[in-house]
Amino acid sequence: MEGGEFRSWDELLPDALGLIFKKLSLQDILTVIPRVCKSWGNVVAGPYCWQEINIEDWSRLQSQDKINRMVEMLVTRSCGSVRKLGVTGLSSERMLSFIANHARNLQTLRLPSSQLSSPLVEQVAAKLTSITFLDLSHCEKISGPALEVIGKNCKFLSGLRRVMRPLEVVDKDSQDDEAHAIATTMPKMKYLEMAYLVLSTGAVLEIISNCKDLEYIDLRGCWDVKLDEKVLKERHPKLEVVGPVVDEGSCWDMDDCSYYSDSSDYLAWDFVAGGIADYDDLSSDGWDDEQRLEELEMRFYEGVNQDIWDHSIF
Repeated sequence: MEGGEFRSWDELLPDALGLIFKKLSLQDILTVIPRVCKSWGNVVAGPYCWQEINIEDWSRLQSQDKINRMVEMLVTRSCGSVRKLGVTGLSSERMLSFIANHARNLQTLRLPSSQLSSPLVEQVAAKLTSITFLDLSHCEKISGPALEVIGKNCKFLSGLRRVMRPLEVVDKDSQDDEAHAIATTMPKMKYLEMAYLVLSTGAVLEIISNCKDLEYIDLRGCWDVKLDEKVLKERHPKLEVVGPVVDEGSCWDMDDCSYYSDSSDYLAWDFVAGGIADYDDLSSDGWDDEQRLEELEMRFYEGVNQDIWDHSIF
């Protein structure tokens, strides 16, 4: 309040508006906020709302083309400032390269159920050196060599989620190469989830021995691992080991049981949508064109399954 007059909402600093808008759903940010006023639309079109991008829930129900367009649009809007990115089912090699080239300040990267190959991950790892937490759960094409390259390039990596489902490892004889890569290249590891990987006791002990800062390790479903609890408590009193036994009544899906599943760092965007439309085409000439904006919004929602929509949004 200045000179007895209240300050208008559209006069707030873009950074302040961005902090407020980030509390809203993706749907509201992309389709409602831009229609309020020009200054709010400029905030949404800029980097202020996109330091943290989480479309994991949304992308589970989308085609790869829609996922790619959404990731490209939001990362581009961040102008390189995005620090946290989460997307499910990424399978485009071009998009991983795009992320690596345009989001070099990333600290948290979550790519569960992505169909990305180890050679590609090895190629882009050198551009993701700021990563501190990485989620490669249910990524069946990732193996030990990729984790080794990640460890050698991502020197600050302290959290890794490498969780699988039983059917995803049924044809695996051993994944000890992944444990060895972690033990030899990720010395700062603190939080590690490896549920249902095919590991030996020796491979797990190598991790525990080499990763001196390790505080938590999830081994649920790693049936071949036999650890002496008494010895572990004596030698590593600060280490919490979960598993390998899966407690009766615990959730079968490790995604729901994750150490990170309740993290406040990630907002659950309760948004299910179809096509993305060309939001970056919102120029100053279009702000007064109500019909154009309504058509734009309809294109954004095009292809939505009505049953999913009703249950997800309302």
